[in-house]
Amino acid sequence: MKRIAIMLLLILTFVIPLKAYAKDEATGENTNQTTETPEELKKLYALSAVLMDADTGRILYEKNGQDELPMASTTKIMTCILALENGSLEDEVTISAYAASMPDVQLNIRQGERYRLLDLLYSMMLESHNDSSVAVAEHIGGSVEAFAKMMNQKARDLGCYQTHFVTPNGLDAEDEGGRHSTTAEDLARIMSYCLKNEKFLEITGTQNYSFQDLDKKRSFSCYNHNALLSMMESALTGKTGFTGMAGYCYVGAVRADGRTFTAAVLGCGWPPHKTYKWSDIRKLVDYGMRNYEVKDIFEYGRQFENAAVVNGRSDEVGLVMEEEELSLLIGEKDQVEVVYDVPQSLEAPVYEHQNVGSVRYIVSGEVMKVYPVYTAGGVEKVDYLYCLRQILEKFCLGVDVIDLWFQ
Repeated sequence: MKRIAIMLLLILTFVIPLKAYAKDEATGENTNQTTETPEELKKLYALSAVLMDADTGRILYEKNGQDELPMASTTKIMTCILALENGSLEDEVTISAYAASMPDVQLNIRQGERYRLLDLLYSMMLESHNDSSVAVAEHIGGSVEAFAKMMNQKARDLGCYQTHFVTPNGLDAEDEGGRHSTTAEDLARIMSYCLKNEKFLEITGTQNYSFQDLDKKRSFSCYNHNALLSMMESALTGKTGFTGMAGYCYVGAVRADGRTFTAAVLGCGWPPHKTYKWSDIRKLVDYGMRNYEVKDIFEYGRQFENAAVVNGRSDEVGLVMEEEELSLLIGEKDQVEVVYDVPQSLEAPVYEHQNVGSVRYIVSGEVMKVYPVYTAGGVEKVDYLYCLRQILEKFCLGVDVIDLWFQ
């Protein structure tokens, strides 16, 4: 009788819902994290430098990583990836007078000549030819200006909001949007994206390449100027750059033991200090290799208490979360936190597999992964008809009679 009285009371009175609240729990390790610059990285020549976990985009080290600086021919990684994504490698590219007028470094292509797009990409990425870059841009975008808009949109899509492209080859330039520039962080992020394209890796990892124009009147040979490929067995790809404003620049990537790093340096010396960029890149990569290992930080077997259900036909509902491996690059000084935002009560109706909470994995203050928490079942809301039916059943009216009544 007590249960019946409670249900009748729900019919006759307003129900003041109890608000669900979040419960945060955190577990940490290696809480002695420090921001002190490692000794070997205090001697970097670059004005700006970044070491990034290519798989997550997490910054492992930076020196003025968000300073906006010219980036010279490292620009060409964006030109290349856009050509791969928006063109066909067998496309025929006809050279314009403007493309043929580009200054050194150049392939010395001539107006009216025809080339295969793939061959121009090798020319651009291995030898850093400025004329090939413009020819590619005009073919893909219709004009250099239109292609620059594509470059800037792609940068925004990748979350690179401090980058502004004016030229497809990286020559110093400026337009109404600003000067041609990026940050070491943005450049490393663009390279991390490029690593997902196997053709990009194939082109930029090639040491020597030869080709002809489509009329077979001229022959060319290209040599890869990315010295990192011979310096480190783990090197995947990279692009050099230099202008009078930018100084020596470089962006590259290495992969070893399940770890993939991208590194970028801007303003890394001026003539005659051409080798400074290689010294800096080695320091960055060596630091990453020594200090970061792949670790699975997922907390397996976590059980949640059932959430109470207010105004429900059941008093509680189970909560679940899918388990999966979460392998990340973790350093000795990294602090790992797992924050649970899980309700203790829910308002009916509750639907099966309803997203009601989350679990956040945080590494040194940066959210790396968010997992949704779901309900394990559904709970219908207690309403007038439900209570009336319960009363009728309590007074032993036949089920057939009740069903007929409710039809």
